[in-house]
Amino acid sequence: MTSAPVARKTEAPVPSPSAPASPLRGILFLIASTVVFSVADVITKQLASTLPPPEVAWMRYVVFALVIIPVVLMKGGPALLRSQRPSLQVLRGLGMVGSSIMFIQSLPHLPVADATAIFFVSPILIMALSVLFLGESVGWRRWSAAAVGLIGVMIVVRPGTGAFQPAAFLPIISASSWAVGAVVTRKITGDQALTTLVYSASVGSIVLSALMPFHWVTPNGTEIALGLCMGILFAIGHWCVVLAYRHGNASLIAPFSYVQLIWAGTLGYLAFGSLPDSWTITGACLIAMSGFYTAYRERVRAMQKRFSA
Repeated sequence: MTSAPVARKTEAPVPSPSAPASPLRGILFLIASTVVFSVADVITKQLASTLPPPEVAWMRYVVFALVIIPVVLMKGGPALLRSQRPSLQVLRGLGMVGSSIMFIQSLPHLPVADATAIFFVSPILIMALSVLFLGESVGWRRWSAAAVGLIGVMIVVRPGTGAFQPAAFLPIISASSWAVGAVVTRKITGDQALTTLVYSASVGSIVLSALMPFHWVTPNGTEIALGLCMGILFAIGHWCVVLAYRHGNASLIAPFSYVQLIWAGTLGYLAFGSLPDSWTITGACLIAMSGFYTAYRERVRAMQKRFSA
């Protein structure tokens, strides 16, 4: 998915105290993740045209688990496989896998750029859910930015017009599921980022494996190779995100996730000839502006709290 689409990156780990602060390096890692995720999404769209979306998601998560768990064991040993809040980690994992399934389900019907742009409504949903379930305070500026972002989504989706596709609701559901997982992440304390990645990979693999008897289509050699590439890219992308947030403040780095809109449009055109139209570009710009301003306000509020402490 846009995998994580950011938004899918908004719930990234706290910078490691052992790592030197290097915002530029963090930005470069995050931009690298957007390239990797976009390539993975293009491969995902290709696979979803011949295989059931749950099976494509299963391939992604199984390869992700086979890559990330050995890495975690080498870096920190079995201790990193244990969570202080396992029930919340499982709940978060369910939100992430639900998001993946819905996003992949949308790709056979929507251009990658459109699905990615719609998915980026997730930071707005995270903000709204944080107010409801975490009791966070949101001022009128951020609500106004959220309204601009929603207008951008409506421009991309264009309900009530001949360009509207019901499949456009799938990235919205995907973003909602991702937002639930992101809000749950904020309740998880004491776990390292690698522990969270292990739980995400494990929960997704287990849940999707249980669904496979109902959705299995035997892949051919090309599809297996593409599935391996997709899963490895998915793992690399998440690792880049972890590295990105070790080198800088989330409110500074997160907005650069919107660079993925550029890669999604470019790679979607190169792979499928689906060039984003002016409506999609306009809507995506509004969504990105909303996200940038929301991150800016988060940074201002963090600085105010620091100076008033």
